[in-house]
Amino acid sequence: MYQCKGVIPELRGTTVRLRKMSPRDADDLYQCWSDEWTARYLYLPSMTGRHDAEALILLLNELSESEDSLRWGVEHLDSGIMIGSCGFNGWQLQGAFRGEFGCELASSYWGNGYMREAAAMALEYGFRVMGLNRVEAFSDIRNERGAEFFRKIGFEHEGILREYKHTSTGYIDVNVFSLLRRDWNRENISDQDIRG
Repeated sequence: MYQCKGVIPELRGTTVRLRKMSPRDADDLYQCWSDEWTARYLYLPSMTGRHDAEALILLLNELSESEDSLRWGVEHLDSGIMIGSCGFNGWQLQGAFRGEFGCELASSYWGNGYMREAAAMALEYGFRVMGLNRVEAFSDIRNERGAEFFRKIGFEHEGILREYKHTSTGYIDVNVFSLLRRDWNRENISDQDIRG
């Protein structure tokens, strides 16, 4: 059965590369995570500078060591800039074989297909390497752009979870989406093979 053990493999696409985040990415990821449009539905702690982004990078990497998360940085290949992150916020294999997918991209890179390519590589890894059968995604019901993204990459909207998440402004409802291995295989949303 799959175990992460803190290993975050590099996956290379045609426009982006998924790789382990490091403190040297803190400036780029601070720009992403503090971007007003990107951060609107992330519910991250307020970031005041590079040090906050570095602390979050270290936390995300630690969570991979404890088998609680597998989060890649999304690096733009042409520029080498870290433009977002994506991965599995958690997973359960025994008795479920499911994981929760999440992602964010700096708003200046929206609309170019970068996150679609990143998600395709991450999902392929989840289904083929981790052995997942079901991948879930959750988004704030006000996040229409996020809902449309999940539909475009093959997820089905399953419904709304009422007052599912608590934020600084109170309880919020979230959309729940899912992608099953059999649907992913049929739709073949991955345009490329995983390349290490």
